[in-house]
Amino acid sequence: MVEQARADSGTTPTVEAAAPRWTRGRVLAALAVLTAGLLAFHRAVPNSVGRLGSLLEAFLPWLGLVVVVLLGLALLRRSAVALVALLLPVAAWTYLFGGLLLPATEPGAHDLLVVQHNVSDENPDPAGTARALADAEPDLIALQELVPPALSVYERTLAPEYPYHEVRGTVGLWSKHPLTDTRLLDIKPRGITEDWSRGLRTVVHTPHGEIAAYVAHLPSVRVRASGLASARRDESAGLLGRAIAAEKLKTVLLLGDLNSTVDDRGLAPLTSQMNVAERGLAFSFPTTFPLARIDQVMARSASVTHIRTLPATTSDHLPVAARITLG
Repeated sequence: MVEQARADSGTTPTVEAAAPRWTRGRVLAALAVLTAGLLAFHRAVPNSVGRLGSLLEAFLPWLGLVVVVLLGLALLRRSAVALVALLLPVAAWTYLFGGLLLPATEPGAHDLLVVQHNVSDENPDPAGTARALADAEPDLIALQELVPPALSVYERTLAPEYPYHEVRGTVGLWSKHPLTDTRLLDIKPRGITEDWSRGLRTVVHTPHGEIAAYVAHLPSVRVRASGLASARRDESAGLLGRAIAAEKLKTVLLLGDLNSTVDDRGLAPLTSQMNVAERGLAFSFPTTFPLARIDQVMARSASVTHIRTLPATTSDHLPVAARITLG
């Protein structure tokens, strides 16, 4: 009778409906495991072909979106095996980036507030940009892509609150505290023949002691069909890393447009010897839809306890503000 009823109704149980939840979604489960592997072992992705490892690391936090999509599909398929497998990438992403989402700690007694901003050499409103940065009331303001006649506008606008400043080439530092022993920093890669000066080193005399401050703008990278073109940036990062390693002052700050994220192995000469932000994602580029934080603040013998973006200026980068805890 049951057989006849099924025949009369014209319906038969589908393979999908009959499949147990533990066998559905095996492809989704495999993708979840792959995503977890990329997160946990991104250093194992080779850079020998198209610098694929660096390309992955530049956008590594966005693998969290892949996890969200896979979760939605797993729920739609009612796949228990996929849901269990998704615990792996969730754990890996949380380990790598979860701490950045935690609330900022309370300011300490020996904190400095610093601002880093690539102001763009095509900025139509340098005065407005300078005022916006000063409104954050930082101790230090590091700028890149300083070109005449905009440079004189920044100098004039910031002078009342930042009486000390140093500029070398297209990078500069404005400070509420005295600056001494400033010098040009040679981070120019081989093969660049034109005038190119994008680094400086100076000493900031804070109430809490002397700090060696480095301001840098590493070469740009390009994503091409052949992969990530970052050889010049990597070479410049190596030169900068060697300069910081040779620095005799104990406490060092690095502020700059490094054209890379702190997860990118291209910045290993820097991240291997300096502390990066403990809190905050602060994606800074591009302004219209920030995809990555390529504007960085790092420290040696100090902690970058929190980093955040400031409201957009008329640059193609967002400014970032970071709190530095000394000692």
